[in-house]
Amino acid sequence: MARHRLSKKHRTLAMALGGAALLIGGALTAQAASGSGATTASPARPVSLSKPATFTGRAFDTCTAPTLAQMKAWKTASPYGGAAVYVGGRNRGCAQPQLTPDWVKAVSVVGWKLIPLYVGAQPPCKSGSNPEKMTASTAASLGATDGADAGAKAGALGMRPGSPVYLDMEGFDLTNTSCKDTVLTYTRAWNKAAHAKGYRTGYYGFASSSAAAVAAASPGTDMPDAIWYAAYDDTESTTSNYPFGTKWSGHRRGHQYAINKKETYGGVTLTVDRNAWDAPVAVVAK
Repeated sequence: MARHRLSKKHRTLAMALGGAALLIGGALTAQAASGSGATTASPARPVSLSKPATFTGRAFDTCTAPTLAQMKAWKTASPYGGAAVYVGGRNRGCAQPQLTPDWVKAVSVVGWKLIPLYVGAQPPCKSGSNPEKMTASTAASLGATDGADAGAKAGALGMRPGSPVYLDMEGFDLTNTSCKDTVLTYTRAWNKAAHAKGYRTGYYGFASSSAAAVAAASPGTDMPDAIWYAAYDDTESTTSNYPFGTKWSGHRRGHQYAINKKETYGGVTLTVDRNAWDAPVAVVAK
């Protein structure tokens, strides 16, 4: 089991606290990578940024970035075209010995589309211990510091400005108004700081709690440019039973639909989370 997120049991509990049922739906046909931009303007996006690079298809995430050899084997044999990588954050759960500028460049050259993920401060009402946890009084300052750090970490890996960085926000009790407001304060400050560094912002969260909180506040000032929502329905789609209406349309959605799946391609076995992807990906210097 990947150690970078909650266990499946606790993820299901977090979703239940939000009061939403799991989604059921159809399937997404994987498509080729696209360089087209979003058709719907995103709030608070820096006007100097060019159209984002987007990818539509299947993507995986796993706690530690695989080796270059493993990535090459999967690129040849697997149905995946995108891969999420944990670029930083004090709550990042796994070491990243492979994740270097050379690795980023090399896997991009062979065709992978990378999805940068940053595990920042977590909600004050979230159970368990985290190296960094926000409070009502620290949310704005922590968000600003972490958002700037997210841009810096992505840039140090060769991911150019204009790339997205996705903020990982784990589940919490959506009925806890104080906790929700604190998360929104942190998120707005994080987005503003990342935008100031020239990076687009995305947001990973549970469809019934952490993502729902942001969806209710969007569109608005300093809200995420893209959404990556977790709903474990085994539905490979970003449109079937999508929970947030028309929000984040135009190639700005990712859906984590299954977790902790052991898969083998090209003789390489990895345990991954599965995602349907139709959203911005990193622009890598080659």
